Amino acid sequence: MTDITVVLGLDMETDVGSWGIDYTGVIEGTPKLLRLYRDRGITGTFFFTGDAARLHPPVVRAIASAGHEVGCHSLYHETVGDPIFEIPGVKPLLAEEVPFRLKVATEWVAEALGKQPVSFRSPRLWGSTAVCKALDGLGYVADASYPLYCYETQLVPYHPSCEDWSQTGDLKLVEIPNFCDMTIDSDDPYHRDRDQWPLFRTKSADALMVHIDDFIGYVRARGLPVVLCFYFHPWEFVPMPTRMHYGEGAVEPDYFLVENCGDYALEQFTVLVDRLLERGAAFKTARQLAADWA
Repeated sequence: MTDITVVLGLDMETDVGSWGIDYTGVIEGTPKLLRLYRDRGITGTFFFTGDAARLHPPVVRAIASAGHEVGCHSLYHETVGDPIFEIPGVKPLLAEEVPFRLKVATEWVAEALGKQPVSFRSPRLWGSTAVCKALDGLGYVADASYPLYCYETQLVPYHPSCEDWSQTGDLKLVEIPNFCDMTIDSDDPYHRDRDQWPLFRTKSADALMVHIDDFIGYVRARGLPVVLCFYFHPWEFVPMPTRMHYGEGAVEPDYFLVENCGDYALEQFTVLVDRLLERGAAFKTARQLAADWA
């Protein structure tokens, strides 16, 4: 019996996250992932923005029909929680706006899915106490938003506090920390160098596995079960442009965001899944993990 649980989270959003307006990844990347999951006999959670679900219900239904979980990822990939670092022009919702916004996002995903989603992830992992309280009130069971690289404290899933979501408390919601390499001596004020996305495609799956194995040892040394929650995106498995023009201006994302998107990313993602299977990992959806920790 393994003590390694893996939650593969796919964030179903516009291409290149906040920097694109198209859904090429959702349309073309998702079938590639579904074939891989089928071939390897694994399952995962696909977190849809409300907009992505509303525009592409056949993709939502294909994922659900294949036995995977469909979750929610905000309405338009907006900042719903507390920002960790500044991004020009990207400002968070006010805390009092969060419940309504998440309610509408939930309704849009539910409309495409045919039932309410019960797992959530905040864009950029920028969650908050207001987000957790709203999710708890909406009947969600899992939130995969906790940015371990920044907050550093919670190594395993936990029930967050209604006073401070980064601390344990009495909400029914289960908060799932996202993988980072806690063994790294960080040089970044926000510790972003501990967050190893997207190393699997900018270098290789084996380069990422070095950090995963270090984290596994770090957690085991503390007598805790190992939970590896990852975030990836369907657009990573389709070639992405290095510059996008939108009429009144252009966006040129940092190269690491689009580097090796396409076939190489899919090849290395497959290797990553195989390496985790070799270590005896059990792949679960966020909903299944929450049931284990309820």
